[in-house]
Amino acid sequence: MLELLESADRNLTILINQGFNSWLDPLMIFWSGKLVWIPLYAALAVFLFVRFGPRYFPRILLLMGVLILLSDQTASALFKPLFQRLRPCHDPDLLQVLHLPDGCGGQFGFASSHAANTMALAVFFFLLPVFSRSKSIALALLVWAIITGWSRIYLGAHFAGDIVAGYAIGAFWAAILHFFARKISWFGLDAKNLIQTGK
Repeated sequence: MLELLESADRNLTILINQGFNSWLDPLMIFWSGKLVWIPLYAALAVFLFVRFGPRYFPRILLLMGVLILLSDQTASALFKPLFQRLRPCHDPDLLQVLHLPDGCGGQFGFASSHAANTMALAVFFFLLPVFSRSKSIALALLVWAIITGWSRIYLGAHFAGDIVAGYAIGAFWAAILHFFARKISWFGLDAKNLIQTGK
């Protein structure tokens, strides 16, 4: 069973990676970058400030910081050295067939921190008490996370399984932090009040 999953994972990765095009290469490299998304993070911070106000905004920002730290470190500092699964671009059996427009990153790729962090943000916004007024943002972040994961496979930096594992890590930590935040009223108001008052 494990061999079948491994084979399917490798075949799917090669299939996505081989769908390259001259105009798609720079787009995927851009999308896979980290610093290019700083304006997005700033816009999300502004949205949270408007929704929660100056009293609760620092709490939400702190919660997001802890979330990204946990998801990133689980993927990079725990999973990568623990499982030591080579990235596709470091796999000697795949080097002859892979398209690598952006070189290759670190040696190990399981799990993807890109996938973990982007999905953590998407689920975080999905679970916010103000989600009834933030649906478009949450869905946009979900699409962003999916395309980011796709770009990592396209660039040969990760296997498809690395991305799925990263998504699971990010979603897990977002759900856990939201659960405890609600238990201690970290958001200031419960979900019903926020939705009913439209704040």
